[in-house]
Amino acid sequence: MPKSRSFIIGYAVIMVLLIIFLGTKVNFIFKPIVVMVQTLFLPFLLAGVLFYLFRPIVQRLESWGLPRVIAILAIYLVFILLLAALITWVGPKLSEQISRLIANFPTIMTEVQNRFVELKKHPLIAQYVEWDQIVTQVVNYLKNRLSVIGENVATFFGLVVDIVVVFITVPFILYYMLLEGDQAPNYFLRFLPQQEREHGMKILKEMDLALSSYIKGQVLVSLFVGLVVYIGYLIIDLEYALVLSLLSLFTNVIPFIGPLLGTIPAIIVGWIEDPVMVIKVLIVAVIAQQLEGNLVSPLVMGRQLKIHPLTIIVILLVAGSLGGFLGLLLAVPTYAVSKVVISHIYRLILLRRTQQNRGRIFFD
Repeated sequence: MPKSRSFIIGYAVIMVLLIIFLGTKVNFIFKPIVVMVQTLFLPFLLAGVLFYLFRPIVQRLESWGLPRVIAILAIYLVFILLLAALITWVGPKLSEQISRLIANFPTIMTEVQNRFVELKKHPLIAQYVEWDQIVTQVVNYLKNRLSVIGENVATFFGLVVDIVVVFITVPFILYYMLLEGDQAPNYFLRFLPQQEREHGMKILKEMDLALSSYIKGQVLVSLFVGLVVYIGYLIIDLEYALVLSLLSLFTNVIPFIGPLLGTIPAIIVGWIEDPVMVIKVLIVAVIAQQLEGNLVSPLVMGRQLKIHPLTIIVILLVAGSLGGFLGLLLAVPTYAVSKVVISHIYRLILLRRTQQNRGRIFFD
């Protein structure tokens, strides 16, 4: 059997493909695992984000003499009160705007179509673009999607169940993370020799710092962008200001295209109201992004997780195809966090392997 490097690599690729092929033939075995991962991914993701946001507060309360359990429960109580106040203040306005947006959606789509019909009459555009076919297909698709969502009761109740599961499980997961999270490094360090555990602890602290900086930075930056956009939309008196600013808040975590995705709906709404409003929306978006890029991000993001732009584009293309908007929203943050975790775990494995090799040399 040949032992060249290229043959071994080819043999490994064939074996991996064979394992994948055999896995597809017995996918019923892996289906429970897939369902479990899909069910637990979002609760653990949200709990992990809240863990890095709440942990500094728990540590500060502990330094003041409060037991950790009391500190966690106090944070829960304050968080619930703040959430209740926010819902009381924002909830009615948000509900009213969403209801009005859903009720006016067919009218909005018709108005968009009429605007494009007017635009296509421009001599510089009519000869190059078949607007009738494009606009009709887009509007019909959006209307059909809305009607499907409205008629599919099973999907609606499935979504409600998922939300209920998240709200029930996240507090319990977060509680044990905050209570016992400091013990996690000791669990991983058990796999290292005693003399290398100090170095291993240093690696774990670097990983923890990178994750903490990234998560807290992204949350603060997104909240800042959402708040600035909301204030800007109120100043220019844009319709559905709260809904559109919340959309900008959530899409801001998507690199490159996130700010654009959050601005497009506002442009459409402004265009229907008054073409001049489009310029105002763009001014608000530019001001928000300039403040975020030049003022807020350098102050709060801390250590950046370097990801090549081409990698981000590939991730977004794949995630958009597989997971739609939710995939776009979670793809890059998930990749960034996974990159940090895997790279530091790899360093721990190399550390352990180096120690094992040293032991072999010593005994030889």
